[in-house]
Amino acid sequence: MSFVLFFAFWFSLLALAYWYIGRRIIRPAGLAGWRRTVGWCLVVLLLLLPMIPFLFFISGAQGTWLDDLSWAGFVVMGFFSLLFTAVVMRDLGLLALGGIRKLFRRVAPKPPPQREVDKERRRFLVHASNLGILGLSAGATGYGFLEAHRRADIEEVTIPLAGLPPEFDGFRIVQFTDVHVGPTIKGDFVERVVEQVLGLKADMIAFTGDLVDGSVNWLKDDVAPLAALKAPFGTFFVTGNHEYYSGANAWIREVGRLGFDVLMNEHRLLRKGDAGLVIAGVTDFGAGEFIADHRSDPAAAAMNTPEGMVKVLLAHQPRSVFAAEQVGFDLQLSGHTHGGQFFPWNHLATLSQPYIKGLHKHGGTWVYVSRGTAYWGPPLRLGNPPEITLITLRRS
Repeated sequence: MSFVLFFAFWFSLLALAYWYIGRRIIRPAGLAGWRRTVGWCLVVLLLLLPMIPFLFFISGAQGTWLDDLSWAGFVVMGFFSLLFTAVVMRDLGLLALGGIRKLFRRVAPKPPPQREVDKERRRFLVHASNLGILGLSAGATGYGFLEAHRRADIEEVTIPLAGLPPEFDGFRIVQFTDVHVGPTIKGDFVERVVEQVLGLKADMIAFTGDLVDGSVNWLKDDVAPLAALKAPFGTFFVTGNHEYYSGANAWIREVGRLGFDVLMNEHRLLRKGDAGLVIAGVTDFGAGEFIADHRSDPAAAAMNTPEGMVKVLLAHQPRSVFAAEQVGFDLQLSGHTHGGQFFPWNHLATLSQPYIKGLHKHGGTWVYVSRGTAYWGPPLRLGNPPEITLITLRRS
C-alpha cells in the first residue's frame, strides 16, 4: 500500500506539471476544436509514456520490447524536464515584470486603457516564446543525448595524503561508477568502458556502485565484459542504491563471479614490501532499509586496521563522508550524484548530498565525487560529461 500511495503522489505531481505545460502552450497557440483536443491528447501521451515502462519494470517484465519502450519514455522525460524548467523560468520572469509594471503605474501617469490590445499582444508574445522554448528544448535534448553516449572523459586527479608510504607514492587507482546497465544501456557500452579502464593500466580498479537497473537473469550477458577487468592490486566493488532495487544479494554473487572483490563494510590490506595501504568499502548509505544486515558502517570497515596506515574508503554516496571522517579515513571515493546530470537537477542534488562532483576536503578527509560513467533515467547530460577517473596518490 505504501508504494501505491507513493506512486499516486508522484504521478499526481507529474500530472499537475504536464497540465501546467499544456495550459501554457495550447491556450496561447489559439488552438480550438479538434486541434485543441489533439493537443491535450498529446500532453496525456507524453505523461504516460515514461510511466508505462516503469510499471512493467517493477512488475518484473523484461525484453527488447520493454527496452524500446523505455528509450521512448526516458527521452520524453528528459525533453519534458527541460521544457518544464524553461517555461517556469519564463513565467516567473513575466510575473516579476508584471509586478514591476504595476508598481511603475502607481507612480507614473496612466495611459489610456488598451486592455484588449494588451491581452492579444501578451498572447502573441507567450506563443512566440513557447515556439522558441520548444525548439531550444528539443535541441538541448539532442545535444544532451550525444553527450551522454560519447566516450567518457578521463579525469586525472592527484591527491596528496599525509603518511603515505614512499612505496605507494604514485599509486594509481581507476574509479568508474554509475554505469546503470539496464533498459537503455547494454553490453556494447560496457565493452567500451572496459576498454577505456584497461587502457589506463592502473595499479587498482574501483567500482563505486550503481552497476545495474534490472535482474541478474536479464542483464548478466550485458555485464559479462567486466570479467576482463584485471589490475595488479585487485578490482574492488561496493554496492549502490540501485543494486538494492535490482536484487542486491544476487548481484553481489554475480559481481564476485566476474572477478570483483566485493567490500561489504570490510577492508583489504594492500602490501608493497613492508609498506601497506588500506582499501575499505561500505554498502550503500541506505542499504539497511532493504536488507537489515547490509547497514552501511564505515567504522566496521575500518575495524582492526593497522595504526597510522593510510585508509581509502569506497562509498557510493558522498554523504558517507561524515562517518568516514570521524573514523579517520584519509580519502573517500564516491559517485551517485552524476554531477547533477543536467539542469536543474544539479542544484536539487545538493539538498541530499554534501558534494556533487570533484575533489573536496572534509575535515581531515579528502572526498572525490565522480560525475559517473553513464547516466540514469533520461539519456541526457548537459554540462556534466561522463567520466572515468584516474586517481594518483602522492605523499604530502
